[in-house]
Amino acid sequence: MAKHVYSFGDGRAEGSASERDLLGGKGANLAEMCNLGLPVPPGFTITAEVCRAYYANAKSYPEGLKVEATDALRRLEAQVGASFGDAGRPLLVSVRSGARASMPGMMETVLNLGLNDETVEGLARQSKDARFAFDSYRRFIQMYGDVVLGVEHHEFEEALARYKETRGLRWDTELTEDDWREIVSLYRDLVEERLGRPFPQDVDEQLWGAIGAVFDSWMNRRAITYRQLHGMPDSSGTAVSVQAMVFGNMGDGCATGVAFTRNPSTGEKLPFGEYLLNAQGEDVVAGIRTPHPLTRHETAQGSELVSFEEAMPEIYGELVKVFELLESHYRDMQDIEFTVQCGKLWMLQTRVGKRTVQAALKIAVAMVAEGVIGREEAVRRIDPDRLEQLLHPGLDPSAPREVIARGLPASPGAATGAVVFSSDDARERAARGDAVILVRTETSPEDIHGMHAARGILTSRGGMTSHAAVVARGMGRACVSGASAVRIDHEARLFTAGNDQVLEGEVITIDGSTGEVMRGEVPMVVPELSGDFRVLMGWADSFRTLIVRANAETPPDAETALSFGAEGIGLCRTEHMFFEENRIVAIREMILAEDEPGRCRALDKLLPMQRADFVELFRIMAGHPVTIRLLDPPLHEFLPKLDDEIADFASDTGIDPRRLRLRIAQLQEVNPMLGHRGCRLGISYPEIYEMQVRAVFEAAIDVGAELDQTVVPEIMIPLVASRNEFDLMKALVERVADRVAQDNSAELHYLVGTMIELPRAALCAHSIAEAAEFFSFGTNDLTQTTFGISRDDATSFLDTYTRRRIFEADPFVSLDQEGVGRLMRLAVEEGRAARPDLHLGICGEHGGDPASIRFCQGLKLDYVSCSPYRVPIARLAAAQAALEEAE
Repeated sequence: MAKHVYSFGDGRAEGSASERDLLGGKGANLAEMCNLGLPVPPGFTITAEVCRAYYANAKSYPEGLKVEATDALRRLEAQVGASFGDAGRPLLVSVRSGARASMPGMMETVLNLGLNDETVEGLARQSKDARFAFDSYRRFIQMYGDVVLGVEHHEFEEALARYKETRGLRWDTELTEDDWREIVSLYRDLVEERLGRPFPQDVDEQLWGAIGAVFDSWMNRRAITYRQLHGMPDSSGTAVSVQAMVFGNMGDGCATGVAFTRNPSTGEKLPFGEYLLNAQGEDVVAGIRTPHPLTRHETAQGSELVSFEEAMPEIYGELVKVFELLESHYRDMQDIEFTVQCGKLWMLQTRVGKRTVQAALKIAVAMVAEGVIGREEAVRRIDPDRLEQLLHPGLDPSAPREVIARGLPASPGAATGAVVFSSDDARERAARGDAVILVRTETSPEDIHGMHAARGILTSRGGMTSHAAVVARGMGRACVSGASAVRIDHEARLFTAGNDQVLEGEVITIDGSTGEVMRGEVPMVVPELSGDFRVLMGWADSFRTLIVRANAETPPDAETALSFGAEGIGLCRTEHMFFEENRIVAIREMILAEDEPGRCRALDKLLPMQRADFVELFRIMAGHPVTIRLLDPPLHEFLPKLDDEIADFASDTGIDPRRLRLRIAQLQEVNPMLGHRGCRLGISYPEIYEMQVRAVFEAAIDVGAELDQTVVPEIMIPLVASRNEFDLMKALVERVADRVAQDNSAELHYLVGTMIELPRAALCAHSIAEAAEFFSFGTNDLTQTTFGISRDDATSFLDTYTRRRIFEADPFVSLDQEGVGRLMRLAVEEGRAARPDLHLGICGEHGGDPASIRFCQGLKLDYVSCSPYRVPIARLAAAQAALEEAE
């Protein structure tokens, strides 16, 4: 029969820290502290296997569990010299959850279990403090009533508040023994009134009720959401630890506290924490009393608060030795809970401490210098996604704020500005030096200039991978998308969010890291990239094998990418260059032209502009590779849409508005994503691609001469589905290259490849690779076309899919390795079989996702490309993937 219960106490334990999967983090660390000889209240842990069996068998426990638990309880009684349910010397226990990975506050806890109308009197006699005993009993009734019996926590709080109000009392500490006795009676009456039965007096019933409640909490809504957000499986389950209570609220010789072995905010190598005299652990965080600092150096000058170091110097000395032992043993900063009962120190918990990313970097680098860990371990310890907090301004955490709406945290950072509802207004006001927030129902490529001008973007529709989210992340703009409470009234030039109304020009603040929308200006803090960041990233670069490029098409994007360590541009989206005010007219003239000569005249206007674009990019990148994707979106995206825009354009160009509307109607498509776009445009209108390729090659010659080095542009043909399409476009590129080389008496070096973004292209990779010199996986569209899902429309059901685990993750955020990944693997294998020197990369949003980067490492891609602000994340994730592969 499998063992389900593991005991710990008296300096020995049946488990250890290596058994986190079985005992959960809490149970494993309690066992480990016992094995280290630290003072840990004895107890036992019911394994996570029981939780898995509980859900697999209609919430029934495995055979023999209650016998094992009863035996463990008898051993616990012997260890502490008390009996569970005995009125003379009662044993009280805590019942706590403990998943493999810490899930703070997500599951349930019950303290002071074992109290009833008889044992509370025994506790009063034993402790010689009836006030303490009845305070503990009321705490237990409230916690058990809420967690196990379903009586809302606030009902108890309201009853307590009414009692204090009638007696003119403000603080719990003012209540006497008689007060607590009366409140216990009030609480018992409340439970019986709500449930129709008395509060349970049988301690065994109490114990199994609490154990069941902890197991049930594994599948509560907040725990499920937490696991989804942190990529944790539902299948692992939680363990339950039952532990003898120790009391920090038995008098002035007692205390309770929380401590970190290093400062979790700064990473400074000094103990940090808080404590309270004569209190239970929950009081430290409940706000009932103001906690005192742990150490002298934390005490503010002139403060009347007495540190633990000063109040209990001998026990503080013991605690410091425990800090040193635990940090040395676990080789990481620890978060510790402790209680002092009548002058004796007890350790209740240790775990790897949560910390800011700044502190994480400082601690990792410092521990390498101290010889505690190696550089490889330091690189592994930093969560790549958290680096993004260093790269964007954030809100001052101490500043007040008025939240009026919430959406999706689509692009991190925070921004404050005046509300504008059009991209033109955003650009106009930004040109005057105003900070603006662009508020739209949703954005399109035509909004690119307004998004670039704005400090931040707020949309009422769209998801984490909508146009607004993707472009904002690429630009480093804060963005909140899908704020469904926001209703825009363009005519009245305002938006509403519930009962709040915000006029155009009023100031709002958005937090793209949390999805919050706030009225007015909230003070910002701008993180600085520390020396620790540069040191650790240098170590990361020495380990990684994947090259990291950036998706960039503007000079500021390219410069930002280089400053963050990008080694080239993996995707330059040329269509974004056409939306500038002085270009959109020419591109629209080209689209409206009746014949090829008319289109060429319009394109002649665009040629010098495109050439200047590429000159700037090649100059900034100074020899780093630049992959340029030729025009991809359907032509209708460049034409005016609203009536006033159509009228203005017709007036400016002298074009008959009826003819303009007719052309717009002709270009409309039922499903433009699968319509006349990509290389299909180049085949239908080769003069468009000829102009772009000529601009690329002329810029390469100019910059090559200027820098006295060879510029080797990489021309990428979009949306190729067949070898015939690629051959036609490659021949076009070669013709233009020959002509430009001849006209300029120069030698050109270049590569021609394609974006693999259609399943057919992946399936036909062997044939395409015979002609293509590189593949770049466009996983945004490859995911859409593989799943048959539009990413802009998927927000209506993707949350349901991920919540119900139909999809383990949003496939537009983290690569679907089973389906899309299989197509990529096939394309890699067949492509390299046809052309061993085939260069392979990825340029979708997945290029900045750590889990997707690990997959790319396994595929042996040459590079990943992501938005500029994701470059450090990709560098670190690539290093971790290489270290993982090497193991």
